Amino acid sequence: MFRRSWLAACVLSAVVAVGASAAENSKPDVIAFGTLKAASADVVRGQALEWLTASGKADDATRKQFDAIWGKADSALLEKIADTLSLDTTAATILKDAADITKSVPKEVPAALKDTKQNNFYRANLALLFAKSISNRRVYEEALEALKTVRPEYVADPSAYFFYRSVAAHALMKKDEAAQSIIRLLDDVADAPDRYKMVATLMFFDMQSWKPDEKDLTNISKLMDNSGRRLDLARGGKITQDIQKKIVFRLDEVIKELENQAKGNCNCNGGQCPGGQPGNNPGNTNTPSSPQNDSFGGKNSGDGKVDEKKLKELAENWGKLPEKERAKAMMELTKDLPPRYREIIENYAKTIARGSK
Repeated sequence: MFRRSWLAACVLSAVVAVGASAAENSKPDVIAFGTLKAASADVVRGQALEWLTASGKADDATRKQFDAIWGKADSALLEKIADTLSLDTTAATILKDAADITKSVPKEVPAALKDTKQNNFYRANLALLFAKSISNRRVYEEALEALKTVRPEYVADPSAYFFYRSVAAHALMKKDEAAQSIIRLLDDVADAPDRYKMVATLMFFDMQSWKPDEKDLTNISKLMDNSGRRLDLARGGKITQDIQKKIVFRLDEVIKELENQAKGNCNCNGGQCPGGQPGNNPGNTNTPSSPQNDSFGGKNSGDGKVDEKKLKELAENWGKLPEKERAKAMMELTKDLPPRYREIIENYAKTIARGSK
């Protein structure tokens, strides 16, 4: 059983504040400490019928459809809610577009989910279902935004609410937001499914390995993954370009650090200094007298220096370059990085190439 005492040390080390954000109205959030749980089918059915009646849609034909939906013994609760909300034309369109893999992924949160005048049952559960569908399509930006527009107390399944909110925040590298949702899921939802708790715990411990240094290889790799994901979704606009530009700058910083390390490790003994320094053997420039240090360089093809003028020019024109040219330029600039860095960059370049076809 997951308890707050179990997470206390981790929370302190992560320096995160417990509590949900983005309330539906000015009423402050209430920390539930194990009191949130999925509503019973009877309670949710009553809320659904109340919404249907208040919306003026409970005519005889629609009521028959409603009764048929809630009479299905083999349907999960969220499926029944989705079918019920789909009796409303707007909700039906939102849910259909969110789940239809043959259509482009939604690029914004539907207005109905932001309309605070809407019935709480309708808006909160529609936001959850929308976020769930697009999360499965790796659309995390709008999933997180949709969930932040509603309160977990109004959804039929709070565990799903916190799970998908934490998944989206984790994917977007929003560490504090993800940690808050994970803690709420593990400690405040009394009946969270084991599959949610297991994945949430893994995400929590994964975040503890994230380094604060933005130049850390893992952080750069996550930025590349995020950029590749957006390209796969045909989202090559300003946000993606800004991410890619950030990658270039961070890689430049890594390269400069490696250059400084290389200079610091140069002994210049026995005529082995690079770059034609005094004592260098001109007849042996391409044949090192000792095995290459694994920490540096690639194929003895250059001095490992970066053309800073070219990098600056690339950064300034990044948003104007076709995707394939960006990949080619990045590969040229980072060709002398250690193998472990080059592998990540090559994978990133392949992703860019796929996204531009």
